Amino acid sequence: MLRATMSILPLPLPLPLQSSQSLKHLFSLYPFKKPLIHIFSKPRKITTTPTQLFSLKPLSVSSPINNYVDEKIDPTYLSCCMPHKNPLKVAVLVSGGVDSSVALRLLHAAGHSCTAFYLKIWFQVDIPLEVVHLTDEYWKNVVSYIIEEYKCGRTPNPDVLCNTRIKFGAFMDAIGGMEFDFVASGHYARIVHASTTQLDEPSILELSKDMVKDQTYFLSHLSQAQLKRLIFPLGCIQKDEVRMLAKSFNLPNQDRKDSQGICFLGKIKFSEFVARHIGESEGVILEAESGDYLGNHRGFWFYTIGQRQGLRLPGGPWYVVEKDIRNNVVYVSRNYFSVDKKRRLFRVGSLKWLSGLLPRQISELQCKVRHGPGFYNCSLVVEVDEHGREVAVVRLSEDDQGLAAGQFAAFYDRRICIGSGIILESWDDQGYPICARALEIARMEDKSKLGKPVKIMVKPEPIVSTI
Repeated sequence: MLRATMSILPLPLPLPLQSSQSLKHLFSLYPFKKPLIHIFSKPRKITTTPTQLFSLKPLSVSSPINNYVDEKIDPTYLSCCMPHKNPLKVAVLVSGGVDSSVALRLLHAAGHSCTAFYLKIWFQVDIPLEVVHLTDEYWKNVVSYIIEEYKCGRTPNPDVLCNTRIKFGAFMDAIGGMEFDFVASGHYARIVHASTTQLDEPSILELSKDMVKDQTYFLSHLSQAQLKRLIFPLGCIQKDEVRMLAKSFNLPNQDRKDSQGICFLGKIKFSEFVARHIGESEGVILEAESGDYLGNHRGFWFYTIGQRQGLRLPGGPWYVVEKDIRNNVVYVSRNYFSVDKKRRLFRVGSLKWLSGLLPRQISELQCKVRHGPGFYNCSLVVEVDEHGREVAVVRLSEDDQGLAAGQFAAFYDRRICIGSGIILESWDDQGYPICARALEIARMEDKSKLGKPVKIMVKPEPIVSTI
């Protein structure tokens, strides 16, 4: 039996040695230091090039992979695993959570030859373990981008970038010489591949069976070349069924809670990450409608449009409605949801269509502006900006109160995800209406002249007619 763990920590922790029949492996992806890789019976530091492969083999001799479908498992659960294909050679990304663990077992049960990567679970099937060192690529392609976007006042989505640039980008490049047929993971999405007689047809990214857990939003910026190499075994399964399968497989992580938060931070608080890499710069918080000075903040990059938590202002709820990047001012309002604040028009750049072509139907689409089960009906018009780049002007069917520049908008044609892009403006060219007094105060060079923050009055409750 083999045990491997991956954690995001500044340094590997001295975990206790287990039985002689197990092997522990700590792989650190902490973005600020080079990882130390330990085999706990003989700790040592390993230095490598960014894409060099490490191999940890089980102590016992691996049994042959069965080249047949396991008849003990309901065939319905294997329908997204290509069970009727000739045995495939599949690289499986395993994070340590129950989803990727079950995905691995299903592919194994479907008769495919699997090799697991990025592991932090107890294995219960004899398969080889490979670890790919991608710390440099992670820093260059994800973390550095995130830092620069926050400095510019935008709110990037690291999970989309991680999938596009690391898990199914740099990782695929790193294992390119190992001749895998497909790469698999525990994502909740479904990929429909063309038949062997129509290999020129594009692969299609579809919504998963579980609409609440569906992760097509995070996969919407992949390329067609990436899609053609992917399998998502959980695309045909509900989350509760995955938990049930984990129990039937007797996986020790069967009751582990789903991971939350930004992909590369692990247990590090986001505010700590931002403070370390961007720093702090005190600015003022102003009410958008009145210009009243309400308090101070640590830097506009700690806030995002629509944010409610962490403002620490009485008499709320208060929402961040706009940011002045040049003057380091955060505007807030208690009228975020008022009828006159229309938020249904915005622009999207960095467009990527999963088929490689602009969709023919652009007037009756659906759109997600964040991860979750909610959709908007939408239409879009593609224009060319002053730099010759395609930009989509998107109009939603309803108002949205959380559009933020830097986030992704994913587009759908019914159940099919057709592509995505990055939101360029919060909702329209005018932004949230800020009063003249607030704009004037924001331009003041010496804001210490403002004195003390005003005393915030409790917002009166609206009068409800009893007639």
